[in-house]
Amino acid sequence: MILIVNKNKLLQAGTCLRERRLILDALEASLSAADPKLSVKKNVKVKGKTLHIMGTKYCLDEFDSIHVIGAGKASGHMAEALFDTLEDKISDGFVIIPENLKIKLRTGKIKLWKASHPIPNQMGVRGVKQLLESVSNVTERDLVICLISGGGSALMPLPYDGLTLENKQEITSDLLRSGANIYEMNAVRKHLSSVKGGRLAEKLQSTHLVSLIISDVIGNRLDTIASGPTVPDRTTFKDVRDVLIKYGLWNSLSIKVKRVIEKGLSGTIPETPKSGSKIFRNVRNFVIADNEQVCKTALNKLRSRGINARLLTTSLHGEARDVGRYVASLAEKENGKRKPAALIMGGETTVTVTGKGKGGRNQELVLSASMKISTLRSTALASIGTDGIDGNSSVAGAIADIFTIKRADRLNLNPYKFLQNNDSYSFFKRLCDTIQTGPTGTNVNDLLILLCVK
Repeated sequence: MILIVNKNKLLQAGTCLRERRLILDALEASLSAADPKLSVKKNVKVKGKTLHIMGTKYCLDEFDSIHVIGAGKASGHMAEALFDTLEDKISDGFVIIPENLKIKLRTGKIKLWKASHPIPNQMGVRGVKQLLESVSNVTERDLVICLISGGGSALMPLPYDGLTLENKQEITSDLLRSGANIYEMNAVRKHLSSVKGGRLAEKLQSTHLVSLIISDVIGNRLDTIASGPTVPDRTTFKDVRDVLIKYGLWNSLSIKVKRVIEKGLSGTIPETPKSGSKIFRNVRNFVIADNEQVCKTALNKLRSRGINARLLTTSLHGEARDVGRYVASLAEKENGKRKPAALIMGGETTVTVTGKGKGGRNQELVLSASMKISTLRSTALASIGTDGIDGNSSVAGAIADIFTIKRADRLNLNPYKFLQNNDSYSFFKRLCDTIQTGPTGTNVNDLLILLCVK
């Protein structure tokens, strides 16, 4: 079970203790439900000589070998679970995982390779080259299982011909700071990559390819999860140019990056593979875990405690501080009701960075909301990134209640100044209200719980 390691410290005097305990218990249950090992074992089974994946059957006698590849924050744990399921049926494998994942995993013949996230590094480039080498000789008599989860885009950096890793690092950093959403970021990444946007499937079209996917994208858009290496791409070079112009990045692009995009616009270099292409005829993609799953787990956990819990959305998006104000307005409405109520929301907000502070979208959202709920009764909220890392901080998110601003006042902390400087982590750290899980090994977007007990 994934635990909140500082749970006891979050249940401190001078706070809404009951509300906090209910929220933290629900968060822990939700994180455990998204455990990548459980997700693989639940959806992938071997019965005799048949491999069952979410209702689809594969006769193992039809394949000479099984190869495992992949990348993402959850891919290491997925590899361990797949090895537990298939064991010596796996011929070999190569999976790229985050360098901050310290847990030792038992993966048999599946080699684990570490690279950086969210900014790609040379270890990632070397890893992708070795990954491709491991499946360079596959045929139609082979089965390749690809393990994909959030973070896979940064962990699989293989720049398109003529580009360098530095080019991709620069554009990734600029997009992260710009406030671009995941769809916009990945549209750019896909068109500057040799493996994303369906190009990995293109390289493996001679074999049978199965992708097991843990979704970190609102609506489970497969072409966006890890930049869609094994699915048809909906985006175009025109979309890439539009995104870069929208965020004021087009004119400052390096000459090499602009040249690739302009060649794509003119048709000099091919587009990413699209729906209907024959390269996908032997490709199957399965989503085995997503944000809805963790939200429903939180819902059921709170209902079991007598709370009138409702799942409001799994498509939460927008600027984090604006969403925080919106959540606070919902709290005001719920405060007028007699029954204890909880609202559960999943999705992923964004932060347009203008300050020099430390934090992430979840902490910024909670900070913004905390400034508006201080006059309410018995109200608390928390928001976390299910991967355990929020923005440029080392924590998953934060928790706040009606006493948060009063406690901040006693410490001479001005919440408005922290918000303006994008420094939500420093604010909540001083209050001992950051939520710490460490890297969870999974990633299914963010989870927000608002609780109004009376």
